[in-house]
Amino acid sequence: MTEQRAQLRMEEHFRKVVRKDGKIRNAYLLVHSEKLGIHLNIAEGLTGSRPAHPGQRYFIASISKLFTAVLTALLVQEGKISYEDPIQPYADAGLLHGLHVLKGRDYTSEIRLKHLLGHTSGLHDYFEDKPKQGKAMMELILSEPSRFWTPQEVIRWSKENLPSHFPPGQGFHYSDTGYHLLGLMMEKVTALPLHQAFQHYIFQPLGMKHSYLAHHGEPVVESEHPLADLYVDNVRVTDYSSLSVEYAGGGIVSASEDLLTFLKALANHELLRKDSFEQMKVWSKFAIGIDYGYGLVSFRTVPLVMPQKYNMWGNFGSTGSFMFYHPALELYLIGSLNRFGSYGKAIRLMMKCIDIAAKG
Repeated sequence: MTEQRAQLRMEEHFRKVVRKDGKIRNAYLLVHSEKLGIHLNIAEGLTGSRPAHPGQRYFIASISKLFTAVLTALLVQEGKISYEDPIQPYADAGLLHGLHVLKGRDYTSEIRLKHLLGHTSGLHDYFEDKPKQGKAMMELILSEPSRFWTPQEVIRWSKENLPSHFPPGQGFHYSDTGYHLLGLMMEKVTALPLHQAFQHYIFQPLGMKHSYLAHHGEPVVESEHPLADLYVDNVRVTDYSSLSVEYAGGGIVSASEDLLTFLKALANHELLRKDSFEQMKVWSKFAIGIDYGYGLVSFRTVPLVMPQKYNMWGNFGSTGSFMFYHPALELYLIGSLNRFGSYGKAIRLMMKCIDIAAKG
């Protein structure tokens, strides 16, 4: 009965949060713990005129970075690459030329694979950084919805419009541009397009039949439910070809149960060996109480700010997507609010679920 009460409280809180916020049109929550006897998979809101369904696919945004990082780690585990490798052998020379210039010096040759994974390269971020002139990337996405962006075009735009921040290894600056480079490098190493590399190394082995790289691949099994609507403010961008800018850093579409399968495999070292997973924990400060490793986000204890009870790892995205594992409770927290800028609300939702689970 305790488990049922905990699930009911989580569901009530989730539906209340979504219904109170007129900006959130559809939302998804999966909470799972075999230890606590909890499995909750629910949805709230609408996609078009259809009620949201727990089995719907949704854009997972920057959670995709953990998939790209795990793909990289698998290739490191196989001995095909090293985290210390420079990026030149794996990327087009023309694309790299003048990529990371700071105070007249080109630092591109000093960028290592590990710098891209951990956002310590000093590279610009095409998604969040603002150009001195012209439209920012989000403005371009909204004003040119039918435009398809190749990863090479996105990197060139970033190189031509945005400044670098610091020499490689000498700071932390979140960089989607760096993850685009990683995606192209993984294509070179695997001799597969990135969507096929994800399929071969991760989706197929784990039986993730509803997951794919949007604008590049297709799911193995077609869903009876529509793709969940995604919003920027009040603009529905679900079908915008311009979202092709996302690629390796944010382009995966998945469903909650697929993400649970992936996260379980990571937590139980069924996909990566334990030592390979531990190598991804090279932490930099992302925010107060939040560290960033290789595609991996960790909530850690900070007295008076971030209590120990919220210690968990995973990743989250700017659309309010989240995928975390709480080791102490053996609790998995997965879902999305499907609206750009709603990540703070998503984090608070996870923390409330942890509070409920801990009390239960």
